[in-house]
Amino acid sequence: MNTLFSVAGKTALITGGSRGIGLMIARGYVEAGARVYITSRKQAVCDAAAAELSTLGSCISLPADLVQMSEIERVAGLLAAREAKLDILVNNAGATWGSTIDEFPESGWDKVMDLNAKSVFFLTQKLLPLIEKAASAENPARVINVGSIDGMHTSIFENYSYAASKAAVHHLTKILAAYLASRHITVNGIAPGPFLTDMMAPMVARMGDTIVNNIPLKRMGTADDAVGIATFLASRAANYITGVVIPVDGGIMAAS
Repeated sequence: MNTLFSVAGKTALITGGSRGIGLMIARGYVEAGARVYITSRKQAVCDAAAAELSTLGSCISLPADLVQMSEIERVAGLLAAREAKLDILVNNAGATWGSTIDEFPESGWDKVMDLNAKSVFFLTQKLLPLIEKAASAENPARVINVGSIDGMHTSIFENYSYAASKAAVHHLTKILAAYLASRHITVNGIAPGPFLTDMMAPMVARMGDTIVNNIPLKRMGTADDAVGIATFLASRAANYITGVVIPVDGGIMAAS
C-alpha cells in the first residue's frame, strides 16, 4: 500500500501546467516525487510556475504554443534530448470561447479545436517513442487526457467549440486506448466539472451561486480533487484501467 498510489521517480509532462488544473496536477506530482515538465504558451508565466514548483521538488519549464505543429515537434525534440523515457503524459492544455450562436466566429472555433483536440493527438503521436520506452506489461506508461463534463452534456454556457473539442477528446481517449494497449500504454481521461480556475473566474463572478447550486455536492472542485484522480490514473493502482473517462464533477453527471 505504501507504493500502490505512488508516482515517485516517474517523469511526467503536463501541458498547460502553469495555471488552473494543470498547475494543480503539476504541484501534486512534484510534491509526490515525480520529475515534472510543464508547458505554457507564455514563457514568463511558464518559467515562473516552474521556478515556484522547483522549491518543492523537480520541475522544468518548456514554454510552447501547442496550437502550432512546429511547436509540438519542438517540445517532443527538447524532451527527447533531456529524457530517456516519459512515464506520464498529461494532455491538459486548453482554451475556451464563449459567444452566441449568431455571433460565434470562425477564429473561436479553430483556435479552440486546434489546441483542445488536435494538439492532444499530435503531441501524443510525437512523444510515443519516449512513452514506449517507459512502458511494460507490469507497469504501463500513461497518457491522461483532460476533457470536461461539457463534452458529456449540454452546458448552461454557449461554448460551442469548447464542448465539441472536449467530446472529441473523450472519444479520442477511447480510440488511443484501444490501439496503444498492445504497446503497454494506458490512455484515460478526466472530465472535470466546475473548478476554481482562471478559465472559470469570469463565469463564477457572474453566476457563482447558480453554478454551485447546480452541483450535488454543493461546492467547486479543489486542487486535491484534481491531484487525487490524476495521481490514481498515473499510479500502479490504475495498471488495469484504460479507455475510461472519469467525471470529477461533484455529481453533476450522475444527477443529469
